[in-house]
Amino acid sequence: MTPPLIEPARIGLVVNPVAGLGGRVGLKGSDGADVQRQARALGARAAAPARAELTIRQLRALAGDVDILTAAGPMGADSAGPTARVVHRPAGEPTGEPTTAADTRAAVRAVVAAGARLLLFCGGDGTARDVLAALGPEPAVPVLGIPAGVKMHSAVFAVHPRAAAEVAAAWARGTGVRLTAAEVVDRDEAALRAGRVGARLYGRLTVPVLPARVQQRKTGSSGPAPAALDGIAAELAERIGPGGLFVLGPGTTTHGVAAALGAPDTALTGVDVLRLRRDGTARVELRDARADQLLALPTTPWIALSPIGGQGFLLGRGNQQLSPELLRAAGPERLLVLATEAKLAALAGRPLLLDTGDPALDDALSGHVRVITGRRATAVYRVTC
Repeated sequence: MTPPLIEPARIGLVVNPVAGLGGRVGLKGSDGADVQRQARALGARAAAPARAELTIRQLRALAGDVDILTAAGPMGADSAGPTARVVHRPAGEPTGEPTTAADTRAAVRAVVAAGARLLLFCGGDGTARDVLAALGPEPAVPVLGIPAGVKMHSAVFAVHPRAAAEVAAAWARGTGVRLTAAEVVDRDEAALRAGRVGARLYGRLTVPVLPARVQQRKTGSSGPAPAALDGIAAELAERIGPGGLFVLGPGTTTHGVAAALGAPDTALTGVDVLRLRRDGTARVELRDARADQLLALPTTPWIALSPIGGQGFLLGRGNQQLSPELLRAAGPERLLVLATEAKLAALAGRPLLLDTGDPALDDALSGHVRVITGRRATAVYRVTC
């Protein structure tokens, strides 16, 4: 007797082609036509289509025959390849007009109406809000974000484009995946550019989850103890040495370390360049730097970073100015990871995470790093992608 045919899994794909456009150029987001024009004027290029393509290519390698339902052009078909079924055409497609949030919402509705049983979307927190608005308070299908934005604090994203493929493949096979309600949060980009940090909960989406392959929601910080930051700052200054040039990533920990070094005017949500004086204090040489400015520095800098609280991301969330080119030039020996013992303990054993935009570099940097936790104090911690 001939066994019944099993239809391939129907998976939807919607790409926000401008997601992440402002990251490398330090704009802290890509929402709005004016910001997108500014980003392009600074030489920015969107990374979302390539990241979606990486996910779909890996998904097909893992799951075999899958039926991809998508939107035309850069909203999905360009990333999904010729075998994908185009079920939606954006309003501006014939003239090449930039896509909008309304286009994203329309594409999501069309893909789900065409029969997608799982929706992959590629973007950031703003795109997640559009998906939520399109599906409503009781989504009919589970969704999973392919990370491509500047802000990705919501718990609906895979930790890496390849991780999105792993989760989607497991869902297609019906093995090992559980569904959970995950929060969609977003921050006010205008406030971020002014140095103010605050987030709002917009709702929840149903997300398929594999252990360690879907990110946690970003958690706030009550502020590290000054004594801990003083110790980290002293250890950092000794490692770098007088006259040393270093790049300082965003966050409350690094901002507090800069203040302990006598430079309280660093950008809380940006990437700065500092130089150590002979007395062990530091001065800011470049505030809120872009990727091209960092590559143009006269000497190869040290890079000092602290992971995002709750999520554990070290690279690829809010610090996209640290390009793969800069990271390769500096090398792992000049990458300094800063975190209090309390911050590491809050990760509950979850690894530090990498998503630089260069999968080969992510693999090369994976392993273990020494985290500076205080004066003459370090912890060995796992880092992966």
